[in-house]
Amino acid sequence: MSLGEERREKKRGGANYNRRSIATASVTHHPLPHPVVESRPPDPQIHSSPPMDHHHHFTPPPPSPMENTAAGASSKPPTPASTPNSRLASGAPSSRHSATPSHASATASAPTPASRTVYSDRFIPSRTGSNLALFDLAPSPSPSHDAAASGPASSSGSVPATSPYCALLRAALFGPDTPDRVASSATACSSSSSAGASAVGTPATGNIFRFKAEVPRNAKRALFSGEDEEDALFPGIFTTRGAGPRKIPRSPYKVLDAPALQDDFYLNLVDWSSHNVLAVGLGNCVYLWNACSSKVTKLCDLGVDDNVCSVGWAQRGTHLAVGTNQGKVQIWDATRCKRIRTMESHRLRVGALAWSSSLLSSGSRDKSILHHDIRAQEDYVSKLTGHKSEVCGLKWSYDNRQLASGGNDNRLFVWNPHSVQPVLKYTEHTAAVKAIAWSPHLHGLLASGGGTADRCIRFWNTTTNTHLSCVDTGSQVCNLVWSKNVNELVSTHGYSQNQIIVWRYPTMSKLATLTGHTYRVLFLAISPDGQTIVTGAGDETLRFWNVFPSPKSQSSDSLNCIGGTSFVRSYIR
Repeated sequence: MSLGEERREKKRGGANYNRRSIATASVTHHPLPHPVVESRPPDPQIHSSPPMDHHHHFTPPPPSPMENTAAGASSKPPTPASTPNSRLASGAPSSRHSATPSHASATASAPTPASRTVYSDRFIPSRTGSNLALFDLAPSPSPSHDAAASGPASSSGSVPATSPYCALLRAALFGPDTPDRVASSATACSSSSSAGASAVGTPATGNIFRFKAEVPRNAKRALFSGEDEEDALFPGIFTTRGAGPRKIPRSPYKVLDAPALQDDFYLNLVDWSSHNVLAVGLGNCVYLWNACSSKVTKLCDLGVDDNVCSVGWAQRGTHLAVGTNQGKVQIWDATRCKRIRTMESHRLRVGALAWSSSLLSSGSRDKSILHHDIRAQEDYVSKLTGHKSEVCGLKWSYDNRQLASGGNDNRLFVWNPHSVQPVLKYTEHTAAVKAIAWSPHLHGLLASGGGTADRCIRFWNTTTNTHLSCVDTGSQVCNLVWSKNVNELVSTHGYSQNQIIVWRYPTMSKLATLTGHTYRVLFLAISPDGQTIVTGAGDETLRFWNVFPSPKSQSSDSLNCIGGTSFVRSYIR
């Protein structure tokens, strides 16, 4: 044999040896610690088929003749030793198919048109039919399962499926457990346990890739839901914010002693300016209390022959009108503590004042209402007549187009700026009408309250001239004021409970009932920021209450000097 032939023989023998090694390695099985799912080779004809209809139900592929023969020989599942290595490249045939002749594989991989299975590339989970056992979150169907869960699984450090944590997590991911879900979960658990080493994600149970059941509305993910849904899914777990009524402090945060504050239902002795200064009429004097600095200033002294019957700030907050017992109306510059003008037009005491820009309206015991233009030389520019008794309530609307007046004749009148006779007359009250308030939220909405014999708060629509509603408060209505921040109002009362009530409009539900005064709460004013009210009574005290929330557009530090929570008692003079 020549040298070349010898080399060719060695090469031929080496190639045969290599082929024998590869063939031997392809049939060698390496045992694994756990059973490995068998991989089925893909059907080459499927990839060449046209796109499928997504509504086609997924059905298991028919077994090949090789698998039918194996199933007929033995019904046992494959052992770890006979399971092919899972690390083989995808698309490579398993050892079972490699041992099958090539003509048998071709016959098995050519399905008929009636039995050809169409696979989908779209993954749409169905929560109602999901197999919870895959996530170790399935509820325990029987007590024996609880005992098994608390055994070796718990000792190894895993959380049992019946723990509160798993219950909350299961509800967060799949929604609350309903009877149909519990039944479907139990069925899924039993089918999963009986399948054993069946392929995970295969259509053995037919639940994972099913596009059929609609997700219930109440099964939305609680992790991204609102407050109400969290409370519905987890009652008692999450704390809801802002669900209940607003909490209003039941006690005043500040009390001022106001000696000689008169106990007279027909007077109006307290008013709060837009510059955060409180004016109080005490006897024959007027005092100014600065809410930011708590500084008290004596504005005027009328002398021993006269008394203060009413005070009213101009809208700009720089001028104060004072009505006296002798029928005089004085205009004071509060910044300089100087009297600017005195108008002597009424014959009797002036118990009500109301500003509309540069026009000042005054109501008197002489049954008349006078309009004073502080720019004109005359004491008054017009006189309104209509009441049969003392005028004790007077308020301009926020747009300055309507003036409401209440009198001791149980009448409520509405005037326009140019009329000398009332344009609207309301006679439903059965007692004196002192409490009057216009709504800042709805044009033409007017609230009025009656005295001891009436005890009612009535609401009127002055645009359509209709009586809207009536609420019996059970006691004398002394004052009314609307909140400009929220659609609520406050009423103060006299005989017999002397209470302060915060109402929500239009339901007129009571948000809070505040008590503390020992006499009738005859005087009421609201702070310029709309959060605080001050009440005055014949017990010679002024009490400050935080009853309304801050407006949304207002910064939190604006006017924070009057929003304190500490209790302070001091003197107004």
